[in-house]
Amino acid sequence: MMEEQIIQQLKQNKNILIASHTSPDGDAIGSLTALGLALETFGKNVVLYNEGPIPAVYRFLPHTDRVLCTLEPDASFDVAVISDCSNLQRIGAAAETVKQTPVIINIDHHVTNNGFGEFQLVDAKACSSAEIVYRLIKKLGVAIDAAIATSLYTGIFTDTGSFRFANTNLAAFTICNEMVENGADPYRVARHVYGAYSLSRIKLLNRALDSIEISQDGKRSLMVLTQTMLTETGTQSEDVEGIINYARRIEDVKMAVLIHEQKNGAKPGANARHPYHVSLRGDGNVDVAAIASAFGGGGHHDAAGFNIVTTLADIKNKMFSLEIGTRNSDK
Repeated sequence: MMEEQIIQQLKQNKNILIASHTSPDGDAIGSLTALGLALETFGKNVVLYNEGPIPAVYRFLPHTDRVLCTLEPDASFDVAVISDCSNLQRIGAAAETVKQTPVIINIDHHVTNNGFGEFQLVDAKACSSAEIVYRLIKKLGVAIDAAIATSLYTGIFTDTGSFRFANTNLAAFTICNEMVENGADPYRVARHVYGAYSLSRIKLLNRALDSIEISQDGKRSLMVLTQTMLTETGTQSEDVEGIINYARRIEDVKMAVLIHEQKNGAKPGANARHPYHVSLRGDGNVDVAAIASAFGGGGHHDAAGFNIVTTLADIKNKMFSLEIGTRNSDK
């Protein structure tokens, strides 16, 4: 019933905004571009938005060059579709503008989704938001071409960690098989997502690895990336994508934390308050979504994040002071 109502809203309205979360990953961008391409087949005026920037590894996806990173304060839409966000604030500064839209459609797979919007298509059992967008595109009756197929394949491929994460389900393989049949090239996607790194990104990785700290109990690893590191290595915020996985793979670590300083123009100093994006990754036994939710963020059981304005010392202390229970006492 909800799908039918959403389809009706998408078909009867002309001006549609599609947005996804800040610090976008493959699922955010893949579901964003796939749905945008699908709706344009109906002659809709579609605006794609992400506060971005789009990570370099995903810029091969169709129409990423059209994704806006700002909206005019007086921007007006008939419908806003928010994809892969557990709450509306996850889209960033444009949230206040989007709130003025008559109809907000919430498409998501995060267990922490707070049910925002007039219409919700939320399925925590889905492997990705791209899986849900795929279902919607099929219900819309849109023929999936190579461009849409590539976006959906990339969304599922990346959000399941190349089919390695616990959220990998039968639908992930079934849909990706269909996307390959429709023109998605697995080798091309993998080459872009996991291919060659620039020298500057390798230098940034080196700085990030040097920052790693381990908690006294050995269960938590923590790494820090500052704006100074980005400047000195000649990298951008989008180059941070995937770096946390090095901290997550340390032996005996149950939860990895990446504290990424955001731009704000504040003066440097040990006691200065800065905006940080904190990424969390679990080993399958720690519910990092619950931790992120306590800080106003959200995500999955094994991958989540939140934004906070504080001092570096304070957020480090908070992360190392957390009680992290595990599903299995042997782990």
